[in-house]
Amino acid sequence: MHGAIQLIEIGAIILALGLLGAVATRFSISAIPLYLIAGLAFGSGGVLPLGASEEFVALGAEVGVILLLFTLGLEYTAGELVGTLRTSAPSGLADLVLNAAPGVLAAFLLGWGPVAAVAMGGITYVTSSGITAKVMGDLGWLGNRETPAVLSILVFEDLAMAAYLPILTALLAGASLAAGATTLGIAAATITVILFIALRHGNLVERFVASPSDEVLLLKVLGLVVLVAGLAQQLQVSAAVGAFLVGIALSGPLAHTAGELLAPLRDLFAAVFFVFFGLHTDPAALPPVLGVAALLAVAGIVTKLSSGWLAARSGGVSTPGRLRAGAALVPRGEFNIVIAGLAVAAGINPQIGPLAAAYVLILAVAGPLLARGIEPLALALRGRKTGRRQAAVPPAPDTAAAGRLDQDDIHGHDTHGDDVQGDELRAAEEAP
Repeated sequence: MHGAIQLIEIGAIILALGLLGAVATRFSISAIPLYLIAGLAFGSGGVLPLGASEEFVALGAEVGVILLLFTLGLEYTAGELVGTLRTSAPSGLADLVLNAAPGVLAAFLLGWGPVAAVAMGGITYVTSSGITAKVMGDLGWLGNRETPAVLSILVFEDLAMAAYLPILTALLAGASLAAGATTLGIAAATITVILFIALRHGNLVERFVASPSDEVLLLKVLGLVVLVAGLAQQLQVSAAVGAFLVGIALSGPLAHTAGELLAPLRDLFAAVFFVFFGLHTDPAALPPVLGVAALLAVAGIVTKLSSGWLAARSGGVSTPGRLRAGAALVPRGEFNIVIAGLAVAAGINPQIGPLAAAYVLILAVAGPLLARGIEPLALALRGRKTGRRQAAVPPAPDTAAAGRLDQDDIHGHDTHGDDVQGDELRAAEEAP
């Protein structure tokens, strides 16, 4: 009987996701906020709590994040990753300072103490890689010029988490400095090994998973990604980092085929991830902390827009691309909840959990909406800039020349219109 109830609940969840996705498609909006709200409705304290399928949803959520980051890694080669990380260190450090500061300050103002401040700094700092990857894919931004800047910030944050989580765990447990340093060393060594294999022996990985059969290729790639992600997590490294590095180890036609084969599974389990987050948020615990969460969310939007702007500007991207980069970084999600869970389990302060949940929920909903709404603003800024340049053009000496100028202006406008998606010519806009 219990198995039948599980099947009914799982089937109902997947069907509901399909219906919500259809609504989102009908109104041309992101489905992520709808998935989160559905999770709230059917979670603890919701309208109709689900219980029998909780284990499946939890595991599916982990697989969803892993596949989202793996497919994001398929977009880039190992050489591009190393080059991006070398040039993104200043932007990554600025992102850390700008976004951790509000959480640290809030903890001290609320009188929660230094350990809680370290936890709150992590909660407000890190972007949800899963939500950001989904939003960028939905909006067709993966091929834009600002995408490497966004990716560099995400990778920097995930690597920072690999150092931060062992330190936080040691602080929460009151462990010695030596124990914390040992855990951190294991995490660093794991990342180094995975990155070395991806950089130097990616061809061996490709030969291992390659197969003329789509079925065999799917099973090999999926098994390898989940296996590496699990090993990375076991060794105190983010499972997302492990999956991402497997993605960059694959390139060329093999990466394209693997991405196409895994796309349906990625979409399914990514949707389950967003529902899972909502399921584990008790709506009754949110109202008392909404005020503080809203203030932190406003600060988080401003600081992430600043981080994306700085990172994209360092890559020579124009104003619209900088805005899109900042908007893509706004959502918070999986890491933030993990950090809050560790703090609550350690008994630091019971309010950290609801505050983190409200904060993440606000930005998980506002992030995709802001990303979709940032495009009209980018177009408006582009139009004003183009208008000023056209006003500076001297009048044409004759009618024929004027006609040619008008045609050039029209052509340039069309090019920029296409450029909103492809972003191939944005560097030219930075010219005086």
